[in-house]
Amino acid sequence: MAVTSDTAPGLRGTGRLARARRLHVAFALVLVSVSLVSLGTGATGLSLGTILNALTGVEALGEVDRVVLFDIRLPRLLTGAAVGAALASSGAVLQGLFRNPLADPGIIGVSSGAGLGAITVIVLGGSVSFVPAGAYAVPVAAFLGAWAVTFGLYSISTRGGRTSVATMLLAGIAVAALSGALAGVFVYMADDQQLRDLTFWNLGSLAGSSWTKLAASGPPILLAIVMACTLGPALNALALGEATAAHVGFEVERVKSLAILSVALGTGAAVAVSGGIGFIGIVVPHLLRLATGPDHRALLLNSALCGAVLLIVADTLARIVAAPAELPIGILTAIFGAPVFLWILLRRRGLEGI
Repeated sequence: MAVTSDTAPGLRGTGRLARARRLHVAFALVLVSVSLVSLGTGATGLSLGTILNALTGVEALGEVDRVVLFDIRLPRLLTGAAVGAALASSGAVLQGLFRNPLADPGIIGVSSGAGLGAITVIVLGGSVSFVPAGAYAVPVAAFLGAWAVTFGLYSISTRGGRTSVATMLLAGIAVAALSGALAGVFVYMADDQQLRDLTFWNLGSLAGSSWTKLAASGPPILLAIVMACTLGPALNALALGEATAAHVGFEVERVKSLAILSVALGTGAAVAVSGGIGFIGIVVPHLLRLATGPDHRALLLNSALCGAVLLIVADTLARIVAAPAELPIGILTAIFGAPVFLWILLRRRGLEGI
């Protein structure tokens, strides 16, 4: 029996689905708006008219303004949008795969695995022959670390077709602790320059964004988001259990593999270019699910768009709050995300009657 868009679970509320899809346009408009604000924010002020004229080629900028806009702020903006979209969509995929709103690349250790892979290349890249050279070395290593952790967690927490969320979370804590310990070993081995580079991983930042890094991390992030958005009907079916999903026509193991691959690609590339930025992957999908319902066909794309908006806003605030210094983005996302995460826990406890 082949599944159609109307036979997957959670799709009966056509009004709610239509509203969720209208949010695509709303988030896209908000994304454009916050992007223009971000491009004009900084030590060198640029007006909206100047930015629009420069982007459309109507007006030529001076050398300083041209460097600020096209070589610093624009790659940083695009990197922030890509990272936010990758983390939020990865969180939505994990929550659908594990059938639990607490799943998140940071909380279950996927981000830690990606960070460990990237740190390994930063410290050992010049001393071991098997590490690939060039701008793609760190993204490749981060992807491998994220893939290994995601695959391992799913294998550990799934028995007899059923996934134990408690096992997943506990295993994720153990993996994050082990990754942190191994990262500490590499920090101990690092020289002064590498230590300055590794400091970037602790709190997360877009300060090191460049066209080269965007070219290395952008394609895998885009591929991950496209893959995630195609998984909507399958994740809807998985909400009723793996047996039901298989009965209505989905190849469950193939869906799992694609989900794990998309999360590893997106999270690995995002961590490689921005470091550890937490809570985007759990807050965005959960709040959207409360607002528009659990239909992954709309939820995945909305999560990507909303994640991009949220991280661009956080990056803009990071440049304003402590100006002329710059606050790490991870601090802002934690200040916002940690209370929301606690609220999710308390809400679930109330629903479960604990």
